Parts: sequence; structure tokens; C-alpha cells
Amino acid sequence: MPEENAAAEVTAAEVTAAEVTAAEVARLAGVGRAAVSNWRRRHADFPKPVGGTETSPSFSLDEVEHWLRAQGKLAEVPLRERVWQQIAAHPGGAVVALVQAGGALLVVRDRPADWLELTAVSDARMATLLRPALDQALGARLGPGHALAEIPLRPATMPLLRAAAELAAELGARQAFEFLLGRHLDANPRQYTLTPDGLAALMAALAGPAARTVLDPACGTGTLLRAVRGATALYAQDSAPELAALAALRLALNGTPQVRAAAADSLRADAFAQDTVDAVLCHPPFNERAWGHEELAYDPRWEYGFPARTESELAWVQHALAHLREGGTAVLLMPPAVAARRSGRRIRADLLRRGALRAVVALPAGAAPPYGIPLHLWVLRRPAPHAAPPAGLLLIDTATLAADDRLRSAWPAVHEAVQDAWSAYDRTGSVAQAPGVSRVVPVIELLDDDVDLTPARHLPPPTAGGGPAELTAVRERLGETLGRAARLTPPAAAAPAGGTVRPPMTTVGELARAGALELHTGTGGGTGSAPVLTEQDVSTGSGPTGTLAPTAEEPVLTAPGDVLVPLVGGAAIARVVDEATAGAVPGRGLVLLRPDPVALDPWFLAGFLRGTANTRRASSHASTATRLDVRRLRLPRLPLAQQQGYGQRFQALAEFEDALRLAGRLGEQLVQGFHDGLSDGTVTPE
Repeated sequence: MPEENAAAEVTAAEVTAAEVTAAEVARLAGVGRAAVSNWRRRHADFPKPVGGTETSPSFSLDEVEHWLRAQGKLAEVPLRERVWQQIAAHPGGAVVALVQAGGALLVVRDRPADWLELTAVSDARMATLLRPALDQALGARLGPGHALAEIPLRPATMPLLRAAAELAAELGARQAFEFLLGRHLDANPRQYTLTPDGLAALMAALAGPAARTVLDPACGTGTLLRAVRGATALYAQDSAPELAALAALRLALNGTPQVRAAAADSLRADAFAQDTVDAVLCHPPFNERAWGHEELAYDPRWEYGFPARTESELAWVQHALAHLREGGTAVLLMPPAVAARRSGRRIRADLLRRGALRAVVALPAGAAPPYGIPLHLWVLRRPAPHAAPPAGLLLIDTATLAADDRLRSAWPAVHEAVQDAWSAYDRTGSVAQAPGVSRVVPVIELLDDDVDLTPARHLPPPTAGGGPAELTAVRERLGETLGRAARLTPPAAAAPAGGTVRPPMTTVGELARAGALELHTGTGGGTGSAPVLTEQDVSTGSGPTGTLAPTAEEPVLTAPGDVLVPLVGGAAIARVVDEATAGAVPGRGLVLLRPDPVALDPWFLAGFLRGTANTRRASSHASTATRLDVRRLRLPRLPLAQQQGYGQRFQALAEFEDALRLAGRLGEQLVQGFHDGLSDGTVTPE
């Protein structure tokens, strides 16, 4: 009994020690961060900081929860938030907490009866009994000698594991771990180089449906291997032990394949040196100088040439090829410089001559970090002895498929174009040439002094602007739009008779408390498949281009008459939702205002929210951005009939603005089309 009482005291101390930042307080209350700063200034009883720094303080979760509830700003902290705060406040760090929670979730999923027995005892007893159950669950999925044998289990950790199991009952074990891991990655964006899910799915598709054994030698958090379907064994290795552990648990919770994970540098200490696999997927570290150039000079993996110190990526390419069975496929994400650097031309030439390199795909900028660079995918195949190498290399450039920085909405087209071209080439060795997009280039054309494999340099350019007919259509549409803009030009401004009269004012916050409007903070996540309106969509007046982040929450969908306001940037922007943009999910960084049509005219609301003085008054300034506190935005108290008079004028201004915006885009398209057409000869100067 004394041992259990002591454990209970330690547990209580750790649970109440959970801390939250101002951003997390805002997330709990469903408001912008500026609102939290405002509460700290205006309310003397707001909890005092208990940690963090002067510029980024942290607060006691219990004190914040009590204060929010007392102020009527919080009904209940969601279970997922409570579990996440316990993860973030773990004395061993969030990664240790995630590993412990992941191990417990694996027991919950694979040995549910054992888990029920474990949770029926005290925390101290549970910590003792959990070890053999955890070892059995991990051993069954990760094999003998796995890297997670020493997960620390103490009585003080048991409340976290119980809470994680409760979250699993709500979301499912896999979804619970994905949520907690996702929150950790979102909270530490600079610590990890992540592969986006869409790109991971494309790389897995290029590896082929027949891949039953798959290796990722630089696995990170396991995103690439998680995208594989139908595998029986997954091999994951990473030089960071915490990433190898998280990847192992993530993959074990994701499906049924056997998982083998190792924590070591794959180039210097290959944990799977004796294994060959059907496929290798890899997002290797880029531009590494200390990759082992000196100690690995005589390594047998350098079958295609010893990589220069500056060619670490070509070392990863040959590492991948060394692990493939004959006919196996490797897909690697590469920086574009690898296709053209002179120091790597001899290795590139040998990869081509022997038929190991089959395709180079140029992705749109923004497909993966670093987001400003259009990265490449290299698709390679282990040549069979005495087999004739293919006569041509498939080159694909997807830049034109994701124009105007609409990568999210264009990604399905990118995925389809790449997969279709690769499938055709893989079956027949050829593919129909698509100007500016894809072509099979004879290997002999590429074996010059440079061996430059950059796709754009070997593809015929697309027809400029769609050709003269398309340019004519754009010109006609521009003329119509300019005429419409001229007709919509506002009449001359007139001063009010009798001087300026200022009616009494109210704020968005007061209107929300009075029930005249609803306020929802955009998350960009939820169930279903609705499109997402991003901040950029609202700013540019375009349709929804974002994709929904899968969560268990039911999303709020836009409806005609809603008003969307971006929180960051400082510009005066408010957009009224019409039929074309209804049914979308507001993305992160947006606030949705839903006025009661009996009390508020939406165009009146949006028009006054765009006032420059209004946005200045409601903005706060961080070190790198201006953030808007929507609740502080002001508008006059007027009867609905007067509101509608203002609303009609504001709506006319919005239509004029849309016409100008469209005219600008069409004008840019026409000018660039003529430049391209004149320079490549598809348009004459007459």
C-alpha cells in the first residue's frame, strides 16, 4: 500500500505539471492566438506563466482549463488534447512519451484481453505486469532483437498509457498514434525532414504492386513504408534512434507486415547487409559531405563507380541497388543537381549503359522539402545478368501540370501523369511523347560529355499558350472582362450630407456572444472528402485548392452567406461564400463567421471588416507576422434595412474587384503566351 500511495502522488504531480503554450491555449478555446494575448492583458486573474521564456511563456494546463471554464470559453478539454498535453509534458521528452504510448497502443490492438487485465490493477502493479505483455507484442511484430526492448515503464507513466488507450477506444489504435505523432511533428517542424503523404503514395505506386519486401534505409518516421500496400515484410533503418523507434511503432500499428527496424547509419553500418528486397523507397539526406567517403572507399556496393565526396546521393542510389533482387525497383527522391553535376557524370553514364536507371521525374516545386526546389524522382531497376538494357530513358517533367502554385489541387493530375507514363514505359519500353511533359530519350543521346539527365533539357517545349487559337480565345476573354470591369467601375464618391455621422459600434466578439453570428476557427481537417479553402484561396478569390487532413472530427462546411477572414498577414481581407465555394472546409489560418440572416447582412459584415483602420486596431504584431484578432473587429449597429443598403454597395465593389483580378490573370497569360509563341516560332510577328 505505501508503494501504491507514493506512485499515486508521483503520478498526480506529473499529470498536473502539464504545460501549454499560448498557441495551445488558443487551440483549446477555438480562438486565434491574438485573443489569448488580449486575455492576458485584460484579465488580471489569467494564469501566470509557469515556464517557457519571456517571449514564449507556458502555462499550467489545469489552471488554464479552470480559467477558461470559469469564463465560459470552454466546456470540456477534448480527450485528444488532454493526452497530447501529457505527451508534451512528459519529463523524458515527447519522443520517449510517444514510444511508451505507441507500445501500449500495440498491446491494446494486438492483445486487448491482456490490456483489460492490466488496467484493472494499480499503476505500480500495472507497470510491473505491462513489461512481459509489451515484450510479447513487440516481439511478435518487430522480431527478436528489436530496438525497442528497453522502453522505460514507471508507475508515473501509467496514467498516460491509460489515457492513450482511452483515445484508442475513441479513434482506433493506429489513428490515435497517428494523431499524437502528427501533433509532435507539427510542433517541431524544423527538427524533421518529412516526406508528404501524396509524394509517398506516388513513390510506392512506382515501386509496383508486386513488391512484397520493401526497404527504406533512411526511414525517418516511416512515411514511405507506410504508403506501401500488400507487403509482407518492411525493413526500416535510420541513423537517429528516436526516428527508428517511432517508425517501427508506426509501421507495426499500421498493418500486418513483419517490421524490422534498426538504428544506425545505413551507409556506414548497414543493418540489412545480407538482405535483398523487391523494392527500395528512400528520401535520403541531401548534400552530405560526411557520408563516409574515406572509410568506404573499397565498399563492394560501388558497382557503378566510387561516388565523389560531393555525391552522397549517388552513394544512396548504389546502396539501394545493392539491396534489390534481380528485377527489383528502387525509387529515390533526389535534388535536381544530381542529374547534372559534372562530378557524378561517370556514375550516371554507367547507370544508363547497364540499364539500372530507368526514369527521371522532375516534380513541381513544393512537392517536398526544401519546398522552393523542384526535386526529382529516380526510378531504378536491378539489371538481370546478360539481359539487354533498355534503349531509352523515360524523362518526365510535371512542372506544367501544377501551374500557378496550385500544387495541392494539381497533385492528383501529377500522380496520374507520372504513373501512367511509367506504367506504359515499364510494359513496352516506350511512351507516347507529350510535349513539355514526357518522352523516352535514346540512351545514346544522353551519353555526351555532361550526361545531363535534367528532364526539361531533353523534352520538346509545349505549344506556347496553347497555340494561336488559344491566344485568340484568351484575348477575346480579356476584352470581355475589361468591358465588364469598366461597367462595374464604382460611381464618383460623394460626401454625406450634413457631415460625417458615426453610429454606435459593436464588435464581432459581442455579436458572437449575443448569438448574432457563429465563429469557427478553420482546421483544414475532419472526416469525409470535402475540399479545403486555404488562406491563399481566400486572398486570391479562387476556388478551394486544399485537401482534407483526415481527423475524427466532423468538419464545419462553408455555406452561402458565410464570411471567411484570414488571421495572418495584416491585409484587409474578408470573403463572402457563394454557391461556388459552399461545401468546403475552412483551412488553417482562417476564421469562418456565420451571421444570423435575421440580424446581420453578410456583405455588410464583410465590407466593414475590410476597413483598414479596423484591421489595424484588431491586429497584433509578432516578430515575423501580423495576426488578426477577429473578435476585436468593429462594425456599426444598424437596422437590417440599412445594413442591406451598405451590403449592396460592398457586393458591387467585390464584383468589380473580381473582374480586375481576372483581367490581370488573363493579361499575364496573354503576354507570356505571345512571348513564348514569338520566341519558339509558333506565332509570327505580323
